[in-house]
Amino acid sequence: MSEGKILSGLLAPHPPHIVYAENPPQNEPRSEGGWEQLRWAYDRARESIERLKPDVLLVHTPHWITQVGHHFLGVPHLAGRSVDPIFPNLFRYDFGLNVDVELAEACCEEANKLGIVSKMMRNPKFRVDYGTITTLHMIRPQWDIPVVGISANNTPYYLSTGEGLGEMDILGRATREAIRKTGRKAVLLASNTLSHWHFHEEPVPPEDMSKEHPERYDGYKWDIRMIELMRQGRMKEVFQIMPQFIDEAFAETKSGAFTWMHAAMGYPELAGKLHGYGSVIGTGNAVIEWDLEEAGLSSLGAELQPA
Repeated sequence: MSEGKILSGLLAPHPPHIVYAENPPQNEPRSEGGWEQLRWAYDRARESIERLKPDVLLVHTPHWITQVGHHFLGVPHLAGRSVDPIFPNLFRYDFGLNVDVELAEACCEEANKLGIVSKMMRNPKFRVDYGTITTLHMIRPQWDIPVVGISANNTPYYLSTGEGLGEMDILGRATREAIRKTGRKAVLLASNTLSHWHFHEEPVPPEDMSKEHPERYDGYKWDIRMIELMRQGRMKEVFQIMPQFIDEAFAETKSGAFTWMHAAMGYPELAGKLHGYGSVIGTGNAVIEWDLEEAGLSSLGAELQPA
């Protein structure tokens, strides 16, 4: 078996509005468009997936919440209807996806080895959350690449931010080792919004872009500051100020997907490629890619040593 690779990692946010705006056949509500900046950003990300041809897409979502441990999808095929509990008027999506159970089990095993509680989800009727589905649809609407779905243990919300993100670092290292051992060519998807201040009333129609803008100027300024650091490859600085960003911009990166992804990639000081930035109900969303294959950093080599 050849050694595994992490081909790239993407910050891939999940507002259901952008699926709604595309009018895919799987989603029941119909729209008149909207949120084009983010949808065009995902178009560019899709071109990258087509070029890289990964074996598997791994996605960590903040909307599959598990209180005890980190859970991994563990059923070969899952199908059903996923409904956004906040925006059921926009997102009623009939999904069908194939799971790389072997890799999911390897991730779970490696995480347990490193001392974090992890479990496999074996319910064949499990309804996959809208965060996972939105990110996967926007990255690969053909649904022809197997996936590994990972829950949000929400440790950063119950412990201190530092302790919680430390656990996500361990989860990322476990993921890296599982990919290495199974020989997969993987793309990682961190399903996180940036600033998460949002409106509490929806315009009519929802896709009226004259009503769409950042909810708070300070959240917007934080987003731009963080994006500029990422575009310059100053990732050590990004992680140094991440706790402050989380506190002051109510950033969804607190759920840990962003840390998980970069830990798995080995925290490369690599410039992220900004595919696009846009606001959805006032929140800040960026599609950013770290192309490890292009940079010659996709080979995983030996097991990472503890930080």
